[in-house]
Amino acid sequence: PGAPRAVPDAPLSFPAEKHLVLLRDGRTLIGYLRSIDQFANLVLHQTVERIHVGKKYGDIPRGIFVVRGENVVLLGEIDLEKESDTPLQQVSIEEILEEQRVEQQAKQESEKLKVQALKERGLSVPRADTLDEY
Repeated sequence: PGAPRAVPDAPLSFPAEKHLVLLRDGRTLIGYLRSIDQFANLVLHQTVERIHVGKKYGDIPRGIFVVRGENVVLLGEIDLEKESDTPLQQVSIEEILEEQRVEQQAKQESEKLKVQALKERGLSVPRADTLDEY
């Protein structure tokens, strides 16, 4: 009975501010920070994964993204006024993925040459994928 009660809007835990997150595996995420806890576990929304190759970049839409805190290397707020003030050129997802593939292929070739040169000199190098094991 009586007049309907107004339900107060639930407050947002964070203002709508864009954040950049650099992950331990080298990926870069950009999105709106919605939650963070004492372990630096994050929830980002309207997230894009940004791939940089040289002076070009491309954004892959990822939506809602949950990041485990141990994978966070850096978290920073993006100044929206300065965001568009960049010397980088935005390109299509297809183009940046192709450039990334070419860059990774060149790195692998270079790494093979280094390992071969060291082998010829009697030195061995531990594989990079085994360095992160405890």
